[in-house]
Amino acid sequence: MLLDVIKCFSVRIMAYSTLHCILLKFYNHFISKFMIRKFFFWLSVLLFSFLSGWLGMYFYQKGKADPIIYKTEKPFRTDINRKTVATGSIVPRREVQIKPQASGIIEALFVEAGQQVRAGQLLARVKLVQSITGKNNDMMNMNSARNQVESAKISMDNASTELERQKKLYDQKVTSQQEYNRFVFDYNGRKETYETANANLRLVNQGILQNSGVVPNEIYATVDGTVLDVPVKVGSSVVERNNFNEGTTVAIIADMKSLVFEGKIDESEVGKLQPDTEMELNIGAIENKKYRAKLEYVSPKGVEKEGAIKFEIRAKLLLAESDVLRAGYSASADIILERKTNVLAIKESMLQFGKGEKGKDSVFVEIETAKVQVFKKQLVKTGVSDGLNVEILSGIVEKDKIKLPPMKDKDKPKD
Repeated sequence: MLLDVIKCFSVRIMAYSTLHCILLKFYNHFISKFMIRKFFFWLSVLLFSFLSGWLGMYFYQKGKADPIIYKTEKPFRTDINRKTVATGSIVPRREVQIKPQASGIIEALFVEAGQQVRAGQLLARVKLVQSITGKNNDMMNMNSARNQVESAKISMDNASTELERQKKLYDQKVTSQQEYNRFVFDYNGRKETYETANANLRLVNQGILQNSGVVPNEIYATVDGTVLDVPVKVGSSVVERNNFNEGTTVAIIADMKSLVFEGKIDESEVGKLQPDTEMELNIGAIENKKYRAKLEYVSPKGVEKEGAIKFEIRAKLLLAESDVLRAGYSASADIILERKTNVLAIKESMLQFGKGEKGKDSVFVEIETAKVQVFKKQLVKTGVSDGLNVEILSGIVEKDKIKLPPMKDKDKPKD
């Protein structure tokens, strides 16, 4: 009996253990998955609530942002000058190159660049070097000149002898006055020929001496001015100027008290230039100073440069006594083409462009109406512009408030 009770109890315990295992597996399989899903569900709800709240706050703040306030400016009265620019350089009006009259070697130099000289002042001395051909020519010229002198002397002596004989006959009243005068005239002519031949011989002899280097060839200044350059040195060979050779420049002399601006201007602007047009010169080597000039020449013929037609212009510099400039300075000239005084104007950046009636191009500005910060388009007619300000001929008046265009990012001041 006791054994049966024990067996029954054991069977029940085993049954309970089996049920417990089954329930545990059921919990692990279903309940754990349910909890994970529930976790992710609430996590998603929490994230959705956070994002909704953030977006709500963002749009709320955007709705509370201040409206854009446009700046305005009124038209003003000013002077406007329309200009164009010509580039060029500063050069002397008169520049002379001094060249030797004969070939040779520089024996001495008496001036240097920057020195003031007067016309007739000695600049250099050239030692002439004669070639074999030159020597032969000189000998031939000398022999020819001597022969002419000897021939002329013989003729003169013969004429003198005959004149003496005719004078005796004339004194004896054998010949007439007319016949005697004929012999006097013949003698005088032959005497003059002899003297001319002697003078020619002296010139030939002097030329031979110079060509041989015995007598130096001296070079003198031909004008007053400043020596800009002496491109030769003592010992340098120089060549005379002739029909086949430009010759060697010994010195360059210029009048630095009379300077001009030489430049070029585009063909689109040349027709607007007038005689005595005023200019303002900006010299690259001299900062923060402008020089006045007056147009005096425009070339009648243009030349092609960099794919465009340019015309040469020249302007006289109006310098003060204290102004000191150097030849060759690069410069640019602001040429006033048109001048307007005390005209109604606005900044050119205020202008806007678009299509008006019938598709035509139009120029307009936006002016403020009776309501603050409410603008309307207003067509305007413009006149002269200097690149910053533009003349207004019609469309607006001085009391109008004009909307300034929004500033571009590249134009905004950097922090």
